[in-house]
Amino acid sequence: MIDRRSLLGLWAGVVGLTLGVLAAVLDNAPMAVLAGAAALGGGLVALWMGGTLREAEESERRADERLQAIQRELQETVEQLSAERRARTETLPTSAAAPAPVETGHGLGTHGVDPRTEALTDPTTGLFSEAYFKVALDARISAARRHLRPVAVVLLEVVTGLDAGEAHVADPIEVSRGIKKTLRDADTACRMDDGNFALVLEDTPENGAVWTVERVRRCLSSDNHDQTMWAGIACYPAHAFSTDELLDQAVAALAAAKEWKQDRIEVAVAD
Repeated sequence: MIDRRSLLGLWAGVVGLTLGVLAAVLDNAPMAVLAGAAALGGGLVALWMGGTLREAEESERRADERLQAIQRELQETVEQLSAERRARTETLPTSAAAPAPVETGHGLGTHGVDPRTEALTDPTTGLFSEAYFKVALDARISAARRHLRPVAVVLLEVVTGLDAGEAHVADPIEVSRGIKKTLRDADTACRMDDGNFALVLEDTPENGAVWTVERVRRCLSSDNHDQTMWAGIACYPAHAFSTDELLDQAVAALAAAKEWKQDRIEVAVAD
C-alpha cells in the first residue's frame, strides 16, 4: 500500500511529465523548464519520504525488539519461579517445624531464592505481584499504541459475609483459583499490595472485558455463594492513553462499584 504522503512526489512527477509533453508539442522552452522543475521537486519529495519512512520503520523495529526482550525476560522469570516453587515444595520437611533459612552468601533470601525474583510474585496465591503488574501494563500499552489494539485493565475486590453485615476479605487462594480458570494465556493476573486483584486483558475492548469479568464472577459464585465481587474496568484507548490515567480510571470505576451492596461491574467513563 502506498503511503498517502508519498502521493506528493507522485503528483509532482505527473505534473512534470504533463508539462514536458506539452512543451515538446508546443515547442515552449519556459514550459520545459517548469516541467524539469516539477520533476525535480517530485524526485526530492520521494527521496525525503523514503528516508522518513525508513526512519519510522527502524524506530518501530527497535521498539518491537525492546518489547520482545522484556517479554523474554518476563517469561524466563516465570519459568524460574515455577522451577523454584516446585523445588521448594519437593524439599519441604514433613514436620510442623518451620525450615531454617538457607544462607548462600550470594545475596539470596530464604530457601536460596533471589529477592528480585520473589518480588515479582505474590507468595500466597502464586499470581504476579503489583511490581510485575506495573511493568507488564506499561509494556502492553506501548505495544497496543504501536499496533492500534485495545487493552483492558480490571481491578477486583472480593469479600464474603456482606449479606450478614460483616464483610471480610475473601480467601485469596480461592479467588486466584477462579481467576486462573477463566483467563486466557495472553492475559495477566496479579495480586496487589492491598490484597485486591488486577487483570490486564490484552487485545480486549470494553465489551470483551465486561464479559471476561462476568465469567470470573460466575466462576467464583459457583464455588462460594457467600462471595460478593466488585470490579472496575478501564480500557485503552477508550478511557485513557497513559498507564497512570488508565489506573486512575479503573480505581474510580471500582469505587463506584463498591457503592452497591451486591455484585457489581462498573466501567470507566471517558472524559
